[in-house]
Amino acid sequence: MALSTVNRIITLFDDALQALSASITMAQTERMGILVHHTMEAKTRAYHTAGHVFNMCEDMNPRQVLAALFHDIVYFQLDGGFPALCRPLLEGVTRTEGDGLVLQAITAQDDMVALCAAVFGFTPGQVLPLYCGMNEFLSAVVAARLLQPHLKPLDLLGVVACIESTIPFGKPDDQGNTALERLAMRIEQQYDLLKPGSAREMIRSDVDHMVWDAVKIANRDVSSFAVAEPGIFLSSTWLLIEESNAPLKDAGMYNLQEYRHGLVRMDGFLRALDPDHVFHQFKGLPTDADMDSLRAVASGNISFACDFLGAKITSIAMIEALALCTGTDGPISMFLGDIRSTYGRPDRVDAFLPQAPNTQVLNPDLLRVFEKGRTQESSNDLTTSPITAFVYRYMGHAGTQQALHNARDMFKGVITPLAFLRTLNRSMVSDIVHASAGIAPSRRDALHTLAQLL
Repeated sequence: MALSTVNRIITLFDDALQALSASITMAQTERMGILVHHTMEAKTRAYHTAGHVFNMCEDMNPRQVLAALFHDIVYFQLDGGFPALCRPLLEGVTRTEGDGLVLQAITAQDDMVALCAAVFGFTPGQVLPLYCGMNEFLSAVVAARLLQPHLKPLDLLGVVACIESTIPFGKPDDQGNTALERLAMRIEQQYDLLKPGSAREMIRSDVDHMVWDAVKIANRDVSSFAVAEPGIFLSSTWLLIEESNAPLKDAGMYNLQEYRHGLVRMDGFLRALDPDHVFHQFKGLPTDADMDSLRAVASGNISFACDFLGAKITSIAMIEALALCTGTDGPISMFLGDIRSTYGRPDRVDAFLPQAPNTQVLNPDLLRVFEKGRTQESSNDLTTSPITAFVYRYMGHAGTQQALHNARDMFKGVITPLAFLRTLNRSMVSDIVHASAGIAPSRRDALHTLAQLL
């Protein structure tokens, strides 16, 4: 027997709050749990869900658990605004200006917004940085306003600091201070305001412990980068692709170019990501040896994911080119078949493909993921990549990378879709054309004509 998701969240809140000697009723705790459940289980979420929260909370102390429960509660661009139950708690904090949110003036009575702004290093009048703390800051405001009546000031400071640390991929500043070192400075300033006259030695000790809590939460938040099995990392990456690309939420409905745009965005992000900026370290935690290991695994996972996405982009570019050469862009299911069907086993393009030759140099781990699938199911895409596996076997690793370069030229309009297809192995393209003709009756004649042009 297992607790329902909402009751598990309520239990996490209750255990953490009781451990901190919070003055709170179960009814108040329940309301917090319902708010978090309502937000994290929204249909807009694929990765940032209650499951992610539960992973974050495992083996954490009470402050860390409270931070984990709240840290992703606001995801403005994903949820299309503030979650309904959070709106009253965020009233007056920001105003809309163009496509951004601007931090409003903070009144003397609004001490929780002031605390959060100080810990995050934000000032009234600034546009909150979309990918560098906006959602984390607003989540911290919700947490602080709900928890203020029940927690001691230093516990509240520790929770807000942990949420701040989940801003991902922070870089050192011009003086060489890391994201966590800068956070420590801001925490110490707030400590002085909350507990004036405290001994320096006690302040430094308490601040260090708060930042060590924050390091553990921050590194747990990106822990998929340190998983030794690339398929698990790819599963997390894929959920992020689905979550951050609204059209992909409707299985079988999204177009080829919508699918490709989602892949290209994630590919571009990962290629620009420095593995040294994924995990955090503060005063020996984690150890240097552990950090070296984390960076090495993260680097390998990022490289593997880029190769995976590059091959996926290459294969979908071929289908996109077929579509554009025979008409217009269209639903991906029109050319590749449905993922699932209520009318029986769906026809899929791979059923019409011959066996690809095994004459090229391949990455066997990459091929295994294409053929055997990612480790986590997706409701909006196949976990296996049969068309990509076919292309990868036919062209090999180096050939697939060259084809990716040519595909990018097609996306930019440097070459036409037909010219792109002509850069590829003719027999392979012919096999894909005829397989697609077996799936797409409305394009069958045009695809057969195209085969003659190639």
